[in-house]
Amino acid sequence: MKTARVAYQGNIHEATEWDGKLQLDTGATVSEDDVVWLPPIVPQTIFALGLNYADHAAELAFNAPKEPLVFLKGPNTLIGHNGETFRPADVTYMHYECELAVVIGRSGKNIQEKDAYDYIAGYTVANDYAIRDYLENYYRPNLRVKNRDTLTPLGPWFVSADEIKDPMNLALRTYVNDKIVQEGTTKDMIFSIPKLIAYLSSFMTLNKNDIILTGTPKGSVDTKVGDTVITEIEGIGRLKNTIVSEPVYQ
Repeated sequence: MKTARVAYQGNIHEATEWDGKLQLDTGATVSEDDVVWLPPIVPQTIFALGLNYADHAAELAFNAPKEPLVFLKGPNTLIGHNGETFRPADVTYMHYECELAVVIGRSGKNIQEKDAYDYIAGYTVANDYAIRDYLENYYRPNLRVKNRDTLTPLGPWFVSADEIKDPMNLALRTYVNDKIVQEGTTKDMIFSIPKLIAYLSSFMTLNKNDIILTGTPKGSVDTKVGDTVITEIEGIGRLKNTIVSEPVYQ
C-alpha cells in the first residue's frame, strides 16, 4: 500500500493515490497541488549512514568503512515533498544525497539478519543534503553538516514492505533542473539493509517508526539557490524540492 501525509484546509490527513489525485482519509478527493505534503512518517530515532556506497567513498577520496558509519538526525531536518531547503549564505558546496529510507515497523533487539525484513514496515525516499563546508571528516560527522532545519526532504510516499519485492535491487536517480546528475542502485550498498538492522539492534532497541537512511551512491554536485532537485527511487516515488536562501533573523 502507498500512503502519504498531507495538510489540507488546516487539518492533517492520510492520503492515497486515486485517479491522478489524492483521496484523503475523509473520502474527499483533492488535487496534489492543493495540499501541503508532509513527511509520510512521524519519526522516532533517525539513523543515517555515511559512506555506505563504495563508489561514493571513492569519489570523496575515503576508504570504505569496515563497520557501519552511523550518525543521528533530528526531526527538525525533515520536510515534505515540494518543500524548500535552506542554503546558508556562507557555504560553497551543498549537495543532495538520494537515499532509500527504511521504516521500522515493530520493536526489536538483537535482530538476526535472516529475520530483519520481518521488522520493516516499508520504505520512502530521502534527500539527505550535506554541507561540505562544515565537514570535519567523514569518520566524525560534524553536527552542522546533517542537522540543519529543512536539510532532509522525505516522501512523498510511504510504500509498505509487501509492495517492494527486493529493496536491495532498486535504481536511484537524482535530477537537478531536469538534468540527471546521479544514478546508482541499492545493490551497491556496502552494508545491506539486513546487516544494518542487525548491527543497530545489537546494542540498542529499534522501535516502530525509527527510520534508517541507508546512504547514497556517487554523483554529488553542488546545488544553488533556485535549483529544483528531484530524487527518485524505483517503485517508491519521486521526491521534489527547491533550494532557497536561508532566512536572516534579526
